[in-house]
Amino acid sequence: MIENELVARDLNRASELSVEIREGSLCLACRGSRRLCGKTRCPALLKLYSFIRVNNRIKRGSLVGTSPPGVFVGRIGYPYVYAGPLVPPIRGDTSLFDSPELWLGRTVEEIVGFRTNLIRGKFRVNVKKPYEAPRFLESTLDIALSKNPVDTEVTFRKKPSGKLLLDGTLQPMGPSVLIDRLRVGNSKTDLNIEKAYSDTDLKAGDAIFNLFSNRVPVSKIQRAFSIGAFGLKKKRRLVPTRWSITAVDSTISKKLIQNEVKEKNLINEYRVYEHSYLGNKFVILLTPSSWKYEWIEAWYPGTTWNPQSRSIAMGSDWEGYKGRTTYASIGGCYYAVRLAAAEFLARENHQAGVIAMREIHPSFITPLGVWLNRECIRAAFKHDEKRFNTIHEAMTYINSRFTIKSRDWIKTSVLLKDALYQEKISKYF
Repeated sequence: MIENELVARDLNRASELSVEIREGSLCLACRGSRRLCGKTRCPALLKLYSFIRVNNRIKRGSLVGTSPPGVFVGRIGYPYVYAGPLVPPIRGDTSLFDSPELWLGRTVEEIVGFRTNLIRGKFRVNVKKPYEAPRFLESTLDIALSKNPVDTEVTFRKKPSGKLLLDGTLQPMGPSVLIDRLRVGNSKTDLNIEKAYSDTDLKAGDAIFNLFSNRVPVSKIQRAFSIGAFGLKKKRRLVPTRWSITAVDSTISKKLIQNEVKEKNLINEYRVYEHSYLGNKFVILLTPSSWKYEWIEAWYPGTTWNPQSRSIAMGSDWEGYKGRTTYASIGGCYYAVRLAAAEFLARENHQAGVIAMREIHPSFITPLGVWLNRECIRAAFKHDEKRFNTIHEAMTYINSRFTIKSRDWIKTSVLLKDALYQEKISKYF
């Protein structure tokens, strides 16, 4: 597989590293050089090289490093899961490694490097009874609540190891290892988060929104929520990291929409905002209507979620003024984008319909997480908008900004059809 002699040598020496290829994968025929998947660079080798670099820096049996701070709670085997700190083999200011709000504009190599540098120390815990593992949980909680990076010493049961699946879909993640001993240096707790943690009569949803209102970064709220820092005393639970990210995005956006967007004056024109990053093109259309929202994605052939097809794969989900009661079929990105849109409208003190669209090209070589959608939409709203008097003018402009034609976006969208073809009663006033 690996023609680079230095990398192959490292692989042979790092016997703990397991490399696997799925049956029928193009990787075996391609070997990272023929670009059979259509991408400009091989995502599998990108992750492999980064993984090897950090694996070779770890001394057998222990690790001393500075947690960004970061923690991870798994979901496999729920309610019995693995949880613990994220610690890189690096001392100093590592805050950037777990701060996605600061990643926009970075290269994909840098972002993958941030993630693969974080060693996942883990211990087994029942999410409903976390107090049964106090020796590890208290130290992990200290890390999760910290405002600044925390010096951390971890003793392993064996050297960290990991498995890489070379099919171009695996998200970047560092090695993992069972913890035998965990020691945490002095940490400086974020006062806002500490206040929410200490208030055992405050519901988790209220704690999350209060922290957001006090300008605590969303990633920090998600981290503390995942380790069970919020909620009524007897109901606190650990929440798998994947779930906590969506739960926080959903909770904040829902409260913003209800409290600070609905009942506000409508915008009086059509607005278009846009932003491009790492092979992704984002365009957001605001319409002069009461709150409604739709998120649409279009994956080109050769991209992560559309690797084999010869046609563009499009999907969407939406909600009306009353919101939704079921989980969005398109996944956690729906809520991440909804948060960014609701945040903007609340800041503008206006109400509008929101139709957010994303075009993903093969140059986007590996998935990086839903933070990408939230931060790109935030960035789009910081750019100057284009304003139009009619929906048809707005769609003509959008057609010039995307490679995909507007008719295909309209065909996939519920809200675009409604805006274009549904007669309004106001027409007869």
